[in-house]
Formats: sequence, C-alpha cells, structure tokens
Amino acid sequence: MSLVPTATRTTAAGIGQQGSVSRRKRITIASLIVLVLVIIASVLAANLLKPKVIGFTGYDLSLDFFHSMEMGVKEESDALGYQSIRYDQAGDETRLVTSFKRLIEEQAAAIIVSPISPEVLPPLVDSAHEKGIPVIINDIGGGGSAYDAIVISDNWQGGVLAATFTADSLTGREGSRKVAIITVEPSAVYAARRGEGYRESIEARGYSIATEISAYSKQEDGYTAMKLILEEQPDLVAVFAENDPMAVGAANAIAEAGRKDILVVGFNGDKIARDAIAAGLMQATVAQNPEEMGRITVQLADRLVKGKDIFFDDPDKREIYVPVELVTIQNIQG
Repeated sequence: MSLVPTATRTTAAGIGQQGSVSRRKRITIASLIVLVLVIIASVLAANLLKPKVIGFTGYDLSLDFFHSMEMGVKEESDALGYQSIRYDQAGDETRLVTSFKRLIEEQAAAIIVSPISPEVLPPLVDSAHEKGIPVIINDIGGGGSAYDAIVISDNWQGGVLAATFTADSLTGREGSRKVAIITVEPSAVYAARRGEGYRESIEARGYSIATEISAYSKQEDGYTAMKLILEEQPDLVAVFAENDPMAVGAANAIAEAGRKDILVVGFNGDKIARDAIAAGLMQATVAQNPEEMGRITVQLADRLVKGKDIFFDDPDKREIYVPVELVTIQNIQG
C-alpha cells in the first residue's frame, strides 16, 4: 500500500514532464542562438576575406598609352590583394560619367580615373567622398575637383628634353630658326606643360615659335594641322607635338610633302612613334611610363584605403610626378 496519495504522484510526474519540456525549450533556444551567431560570424568572415575592389575608368583603352596604364592598375591591384574593375570611356564623356557612377554604386574601395573631360569631375568626386571612397587622378587633369592625389608625368622636364634634343640636332645648320608646336586639347592642362617647357627651353637656345595649333591628341588631326603649318611656314625646321599620335600624323604629312629637313619630336613613347623613329619619319619622342603610373595610383589607393599618409612632389596641388626619358634611334630597341 502506497504511502503517497495518487493525486500527489500524478502532480509530481506532471512537474517532471514540464521540467523536461522547459529544458528542451532552453536547449532549442540556445541552439538557435548558436546557429545565428555562427551565421553572423560566417557572413562577417566572408566580408572580411572578400577582396576589396579598386576601380579604374580610362580615357580610351584602345590607345597604347592608356592600355599600358590599365595593365599597371590590374597588375598592382592583383599584387596587393585587390580585385580590379576597369571601364573604357572610349573617348566619350557620357561613358566617363556613367562608369564613375557605377564604381560608386559597386562600392569600390578607391577610384582611379583618367578622364576624357576633367571638367565634369567635381560633383563625381564629391559623390565618391560622401561614400568614403578616395579618388586618384591618373594623367589628363582633375578639372578643379577635390581629388585626393593626381599622378602625372614630369611634363615640364619632358618638354625641356624635347627642346634640348631639337636644338642639339640642329646645331650648325644655317638658315631658318623657326619651330612649331602642335598642342593637345585645352582641357589637358598637365600635358600643356610639355609645350611650356619646350617653348621656354627652345627660345633660350635662339629659336622662335612660328606657330602653335591644337590637334586634339588625334593622329588624323595632327596630319591636317601639319599640312596647314607647311603651307603657312615653309621654312620651318622642327615641330614638337605634345603627344605621339599627333606627331606621327605630322610626320606623315611632312613625308608626303617630300620634306626631309624638318625634325619631328613627339611625347608618350607609344609604339607608333617608336616605329616611326625606326623608319626615319620621326627623330625622337619623350617616353612616359604609363604602366608605372598605373601601379603608383594603386599604391596610393592602397595607402588611402588603409588610412596612411601619402607624400606629394607638390603638396599644394596634390601632385606626384613620374620621370620621363628621351627615346631616339640610338636607344629605340632598349
């Protein structure tokens, strides 16, 4: 005979069952919490491990200069552990704006831009900065925007090299001392320094600038401009073009006219100019290093993304200069 009433035994069993249910609920809730924490940790780990993106939008990647720049951006991005997204403006302002906005939308860690139209950059750069995205300009110009840095060739020194080569090559020649400059588009304010360096240096050597005309960086326009110059200045002894496509166009016009007495110097170091020098159509070009320029912009982007300081050749203008070198028939195969 039981000493414990049946009702009491039933109540104890019920309490035991309720305790088991309560424990199971607690275990279930704890498991769910652990699962949620695991998922959160996995997402955070994936984001931390996911390579950051450096975006590049280039002036016209069909041109040797900007194609080399693009390769420098890609190689250095890979080396520093970034993914790279690259857009081709193809010489179109609308593509510049569209590609820049896409890079902002894609949350690039930094944006590198070589702009076809620098003047449209200010609101774009401001929009990037609002998202915490630094902007580095590669060549051409910043259009008055609040960019973080601009990487350019030492254009002034390049103009001096071109003028020195011109004057040295013409030493001892009697007669005219007239030279011409074929300039790039007015918006390319940094490239204009090439002509300024050339002008100051060549005039110091006793030559005069007979004419200056813009060919907007295009080979066909360089050809047309040179034909006009030959008509107006038949006693010209040399021409300096602020980029190689224009120089090659000018050299072709000179060759077509049967003139072998006019010295032609370009700027960039493009393959078309090197080929023209090898063929005797041009005498020299001042070579930039666009691939190195691309690498340097990525290095700067990396420092900015990591909150590190960068150092400028001209702090007031936030400019960083890349050295240039003279290329002639003597070192064309170097």
